[in-house]
Amino acid sequence: MLSVQILWHMHQPYYVDPLSRVAMMPWVRMHAVKGYLDMIETVRKHPEIKVTFNLTPVLVKQILDFNNNTIKDLWLEWTEVPAAELNQDQKKNILVNFYKVNWDNLIAPNPRFHELLVKRGYDLMHVNLDTTAKSFSTQDYLDLQVWFNLAWCGFSAFKIYPELRALKDKGRDFTEEDKKEVVAIHRMIMHELLPRYKDLYDKGQIEISTTPFFHPILPLLFDTDFAQRAMPWVKLPPRFSYPGDALGQVEWAIAQHAQVFGRKPKGLWPSEGSVAPELIPGWVELGLEWFATDEDILFRSLANQSDNGLGRTDLYDVYEAEYDGDRLAAVFRDRSLSDFIGFSASKNPGDKASEFIIGHLHGIADATKGHPQPMVGIFLDGENAWEHFPDGGESFLNSWYQRLASHASFKTQTPAEFFAQKPKRRLLTQLHTGSWIHANLDIWIGDEEENQAWEWLGETRKFLESKLDVIEDEKWSLALMEIYAAEGSDWLWWYGPDFTTDNDLMFDQLFRTHLLNVYRICEEPPPEKYYLPICRKTSTESVIQPIGLIHPKLDGQQTHFFEWHEAGVYRVTQGRGTMFQGERIIKQIYFGFDLEHLHLRIDAQNSWKLSKQMELLITFSGTPEKKLVIRLPIGGLQTVAHWKNGSEALFDKLSLQKVLEISVPLSDLDWKPRDKVKFGVEVLQDGARTERHPDSGFIEVEVPDSSYESVTWKV
Repeated sequence: MLSVQILWHMHQPYYVDPLSRVAMMPWVRMHAVKGYLDMIETVRKHPEIKVTFNLTPVLVKQILDFNNNTIKDLWLEWTEVPAAELNQDQKKNILVNFYKVNWDNLIAPNPRFHELLVKRGYDLMHVNLDTTAKSFSTQDYLDLQVWFNLAWCGFSAFKIYPELRALKDKGRDFTEEDKKEVVAIHRMIMHELLPRYKDLYDKGQIEISTTPFFHPILPLLFDTDFAQRAMPWVKLPPRFSYPGDALGQVEWAIAQHAQVFGRKPKGLWPSEGSVAPELIPGWVELGLEWFATDEDILFRSLANQSDNGLGRTDLYDVYEAEYDGDRLAAVFRDRSLSDFIGFSASKNPGDKASEFIIGHLHGIADATKGHPQPMVGIFLDGENAWEHFPDGGESFLNSWYQRLASHASFKTQTPAEFFAQKPKRRLLTQLHTGSWIHANLDIWIGDEEENQAWEWLGETRKFLESKLDVIEDEKWSLALMEIYAAEGSDWLWWYGPDFTTDNDLMFDQLFRTHLLNVYRICEEPPPEKYYLPICRKTSTESVIQPIGLIHPKLDGQQTHFFEWHEAGVYRVTQGRGTMFQGERIIKQIYFGFDLEHLHLRIDAQNSWKLSKQMELLITFSGTPEKKLVIRLPIGGLQTVAHWKNGSEALFDKLSLQKVLEISVPLSDLDWKPRDKVKFGVEVLQDGARTERHPDSGFIEVEVPDSSYESVTWKV
């Protein structure tokens, strides 16, 4: 009989900004009310089916923190603001983000939701958010708040909570009470989710496995030089080698798992299926009984130990990997079947897709009749595929589980159950080092941005190591948690050219924030370079270049209309990810020249009448760079500025009233006519950088010469 072992991997990055304790993205909650609930409830309907759920500790932590009210869900806060009280920034954030759901399956079938999408416009590149925000009525915003949260609810939520069906049938003209009802259901699902999984875990129908805590690539924590095993050509950063961190991430995962689910996990899905033989002794030491990875790792491992006559059916044998005398059971996923479910099943009717998989399982069962105890691993993402199914995957999952239960030639089992039968195992003595992606580690190391991240991580890790005997235990633990968070694979996934997202800069900032926090916890100033983005992708923020010389009066006011009319302007838009917009202090920066000065005007989003002291740090290009520090006291009075250098000479060419105006002599900057120069502005609150403009790179401009106005003159 063929043992069919299904593992659903469920993971979300650590979206929480450690400074504000705000979850900057809502995907933990949204996948909870959809995929996570649907998956456990569908298994519950088929008690004869056994599956494994791999719940990553960082996902579980965010669910727990949400339920304990120790973090805020920013997108939920946008939802809960009464539509009539939304400010302009909140309206724009809603217009940008509340259509982030599958349009074909979750917007188009719902007329009112689709109507609101058409009203906003399909392509944000061609939408003037300020104008569009004003065109939406209070009812439009209220309906959009409800529909975004309603559309994300999965088929199980609609069955458990019939109120959702009534709201969907209502379709439009929602009330604030309707919205509260949807939000309350989201909260109930979040609170009930982990107990639902624990219930079936306790009953033995499912196994719950784990992953290293913050989802790091363990071989690279153990030693970044391991990357060269599968990529001998790769250019690597300075060596990062902390085997203790690689073991610690798993140890933390096991500890949280035991606390939440009442027992230690038996199995491990290493992040991205990334393995190296040196990891095996640590896993054995921690009491794990099995690990899982991809078929490519198996075939390369067999090739490493010179096994001849390799064939497809080798994948369905039972294995254990050995290193330095320690052995651990290993399960390898069938990539074609796993990928079919993840990427192709949604393009077919549910029964046809399940029939396709069952047919392949029959073929595997026939081909392995001579094997002692054949098994097949079907491991894949358990959350992202379902919004691509018109019905959320309901018909496919039910059809597949029913068919699996009805065939005598195969049986669903969990790995722990299977290995408890003590099947005969083939020995792997040369486990290949790599991940499920191309059987190497290329996604997370080797590109310029990735290597810079590893270098900074290594510097910060060494710094913390130097404080081991200096800081108290509590601070050490807090700082180590920040290191572990920075070691997560999700930041490195988005660095380099391999993948990109609208939120690259947000992920970049979260990574650097973890590094900065290590220094803050140790009460040491962080390296200045950590405040600058690693991500070199072009910012989407708007810069308009100057069109003439300007001669502003430094009085902290816009004295007359034409005072800054010819200046360039940088407007803060959505470059850092829309969730930051409402928190920003700076609204726009004007910049321009006369022949002897650079003039800057910095406008606040609301007012420079501040409730707490703040500093602006303006960095000007040059060799070396020049930095101007401007202290903005409470009330915006008696503004003080100085050059940040050894002498800290005072700077007095500025004025702050309604706006902040500054004139910097070009001679102080060593800028010459026709030089291409650049500058950036940062906001510091309590010594911490809370915003930077632009998010990535600098505002670039050319210093004018005496012919400038004749070249740029226009009617």
